[in-house]
Amino acid sequence: MGLVEHFVENVSLMSIPLYVAGLIGAFTVYNILRITWQNIRIARLGTGLRPPSIRSWFPFNVDFIYQSIKSSMNHRVMEQWRWIYAHTHSHTAETRILGRRIMFTVDPDNIKAILATQFGEFGKGKPFHKEWNGFLGDSIFTTDGELWHNSRHLIRPQFIKDRVSDLQVFESKMDLLFKGIANGGALDGVDQYVNMAAGNGKPVDICDLFFRFTLDSATEFLLGKDVCSLSTPRQEFADAFQEVQRIQSIIARCGPLAPYYPRKEFKKNMAVIDHFVNQYIDLALSLSPAELESKTKGESGYTFLHELAGFTRDRKVLRDQLVAVLLAGRDTTACTLSWTIYELARHPECVKRLRAEILSVVGPDRAPTYDDLKSMKYLQNVMNETLRLYPVVPFNVRLALKDTMLPRGGGPDGSQPIPVLKDTPIGYSTLVMQRRPELYPPTSETFADPGTFSPERWYVWQPKPWTYIPFNGGPRICIGQQFALTEMGYVITRLFQKYERVDSHMYELDGGKPVLRSEIVLCPHQGVHVSFWEAKKSG
Repeated sequence: MGLVEHFVENVSLMSIPLYVAGLIGAFTVYNILRITWQNIRIARLGTGLRPPSIRSWFPFNVDFIYQSIKSSMNHRVMEQWRWIYAHTHSHTAETRILGRRIMFTVDPDNIKAILATQFGEFGKGKPFHKEWNGFLGDSIFTTDGELWHNSRHLIRPQFIKDRVSDLQVFESKMDLLFKGIANGGALDGVDQYVNMAAGNGKPVDICDLFFRFTLDSATEFLLGKDVCSLSTPRQEFADAFQEVQRIQSIIARCGPLAPYYPRKEFKKNMAVIDHFVNQYIDLALSLSPAELESKTKGESGYTFLHELAGFTRDRKVLRDQLVAVLLAGRDTTACTLSWTIYELARHPECVKRLRAEILSVVGPDRAPTYDDLKSMKYLQNVMNETLRLYPVVPFNVRLALKDTMLPRGGGPDGSQPIPVLKDTPIGYSTLVMQRRPELYPPTSETFADPGTFSPERWYVWQPKPWTYIPFNGGPRICIGQQFALTEMGYVITRLFQKYERVDSHMYELDGGKPVLRSEIVLCPHQGVHVSFWEAKKSG
């Protein structure tokens, strides 16, 4: 307090502008010196040209920060990225925010380098870990090196084929999902009576039900007990999880100003999440090592948490991994299922073809097997096409861990390597890259416009390497990819065994242009409001 009291006693109101001007001047000189030194270091790399710069009209590019936050809050992040590349006439660009160099790319060659061929030169980095630590801790999503490798080693056993192909965890939730559809929303208790016949044509936000379905499936699969959100209208944990993601996405776009973003609501909701997770951790840690070993060796009662607790008794390790895998297991699958129904409801001809395949393989009643799901080509095409237009994690970032180069982006035509200094953040977008028209064949009778939903394109076309990476790529490729695809395929199959038609009610909300909410995962901002119609029973 002595310093503060001295400042108050000795600084007059008239002198405050001089202090502020002095601080701005000192910061400006510091940045000029820093940029000069960075330019010298770039020149010392010997080769490579700079990519185009994003023009800014305000000092220190604070207008770019403002636009980034505004676009996030208005769900127009894709539009901002497209503006960058239209403005610079390049698929790789750079800018400086408060003096710090930042790069953006949607070039497949650069993304391949970042994720695979130069994997050791790029990582999450310490700033990312610090920024996301309050939410995801030291989990697989926030760490590099040995910590990341250990996290992946911990998680991998949960996603071996024998575990992924056990479909009972999904089947056990389907009756509640069907009841929720007929009810027009989540049930008020598991025993609520629902007139299933009255559900035909009843509007429902299927996105909300999918988030509940995947949360229940994920908590049972990972923790051994689901939270029953399909039969609980308000789920405190789910609400807190969504709010934390919303705030975290804004913080991530604040750049150097992130430490100053208010975190009161963030901390409040994180307390709800931690309380929820700690209940399960307490149960697992109450078991003796012998009891844990017997559970991990047996089929009955085995969970991901038991596997973790058998490896470590460290509560922080358990908490961090659980929150990370819950995020991946719930949100990614729910979003992709939602986008699938969003598009199918607009394309009845696709529903007809999909349902014909499902009925020919598994019939109207039998639960599909893992092999059934893999054998249905059109089903796979529908999921691939959804992930092409709506990749799960639309925007991502890596930090240069050393002075290095990226293969493309420099020179008049953007074909030359570009220098990247250590600690430079590089944002990349699968969402924008996978919608680049020039990466596709010309539109024709057999190949629809790349901006439209067309599962049929996958019969005549396969994407070139690194132009389609909905689950990322390289050593950090999504470890739960097969689990997510299996859950999505199972739910879609069961839905269209029962329903022969789905009508969209979205045009009244979005005019045919979906609003992409890209916080951590890509979600329909206005939900997915549709009506399902049951198939008539023959005979």
